[in-house]
Amino acid sequence: MVLDHGTGTVGAGAGESTGEETGERAEGSTAFRVRAAGTEDEATLSVRVTDPDGSLIGGLSGWTWGGCGGIGLLWVRDGCRREGWGTRLLRTAEDEARRRGCSRMVVSSMSFQAPGFYRRHGYVETGRTERLPGGHCDVHFFKRLDGPSAAPRLRVAVVVDIPEEHRDAGQRYEDLVLPLMASHGGRLEQRLRTEDSCTEVHLLSFASREGYEAFVADPRRAEYREQLGDVRLTSRVLEVHEVIG
Repeated sequence: MVLDHGTGTVGAGAGESTGEETGERAEGSTAFRVRAAGTEDEATLSVRVTDPDGSLIGGLSGWTWGGCGGIGLLWVRDGCRREGWGTRLLRTAEDEARRRGCSRMVVSSMSFQAPGFYRRHGYVETGRTERLPGGHCDVHFFKRLDGPSAAPRLRVAVVVDIPEEHRDAGQRYEDLVLPLMASHGGRLEQRLRTEDSCTEVHLLSFASREGYEAFVADPRRAEYREQLGDVRLTSRVLEVHEVIG
């Protein structure tokens, strides 16, 4: 598909770019990042391990830039997994990132790949991209390299039942209450609703249990609840964690 514009042409399709085009785009993108961030220390990061015959056992590729390291790919050959190579590759990359002055590391992992691996090595989930093919999601992680990582977020599932005759009022109440989490270190990960709109499921996360308890005790919630009058909402609160594998 090609869109013509007065100052140029925009195209999208399955064709491949020429080496010259790719180089021009890369140079332009790099220049833009340097201007925006004020640093031009971007560099590739690569770690590899081979067996005595020189065959590749595994490797890691990524980048460092502006005090941050990123992992794009970590791979270990079939037959060599569960032997600790992934851990050694990751630690070597982290050590090299520290040597370059990085204080933090980021990585994303598909839900069917290795989120549990990164959690075991001190990475903390910061968000996720949902609704990818096959019902999977891309989980985003962060780790401090200059000190202890933040504690894992407290995750809560709340099931709210709203009487059919009070659906609009109940939904307005939730519209008011859910944003209050932000002032207590909370985040609405997902808000789901049944077809009849009489039940909502909220997936919440908090930086700490104290933040969650402060949200529950927030006096503004009581004020909004009073505005409902005789409307009765029932809810169940479940502390949950992700199941991997």
